Amino acid sequence: MKVKEKKERSLGEHLHLKGYRCQSPKCAVVRRPYRPGPHGQKRHSVSDFGKQLKEKQKFKLTYGIDENNLRKIFKDAERSRTSTIEKITELVERRLDNVVFRMGIAPSRSQARQIIIHGHIFVNKKRVRSPGFLVKMNDTVSVREESKAKQTFKNLKENLKNYEMPAWLAFDADKMEGKVIELPRQAEIPVEINLLVESFNK
Repeated sequence: MKVKEKKERSLGEHLHLKGYRCQSPKCAVVRRPYRPGPHGQKRHSVSDFGKQLKEKQKFKLTYGIDENNLRKIFKDAERSRTSTIEKITELVERRLDNVVFRMGIAPSRSQARQIIIHGHIFVNKKRVRSPGFLVKMNDTVSVREESKAKQTFKNLKENLKNYEMPAWLAFDADKMEGKVIELPRQAEIPVEINLLVESFNK
């Protein structure tokens, strides 16, 4: 059993962590929609604290961030003039690994992190190897010219045919280049962020 799929089953959520595999019948959460282990199919009551902890785990797993990064994001969001919930959403969505995933360049955030670390992604024509780099409005994100012929990007145009791009991003599949049109205000996040905020306010 793959580690990421096991974590998804433990949380009882389909977080699409395995890219294209998650869209197929092979996905472990689809095949076994219950917790791993001998008592996985039993129902468990969850306390308020347990719900908050679960949302925090889901959030970290979804975006591939650790506790220290999450605390930093929360502190930055608290200092913002906008609502904490909106700012948390904005900060995680502006991460380069998330933007590469949202543009459809990579089928998952974990694979987006890999191609960024390996030097395949440019921001404003400069190579960026940090998955946590925060893009800004009007930034251009592109695949390195020498990397376009690699197997990783070979079927990119075909894969994007039926892909629905978030409204705050644009992407040209022929050029393998996208742009941040505006800052993300809302996003489809499989997490109740209010519970996440509550967990930090205790």
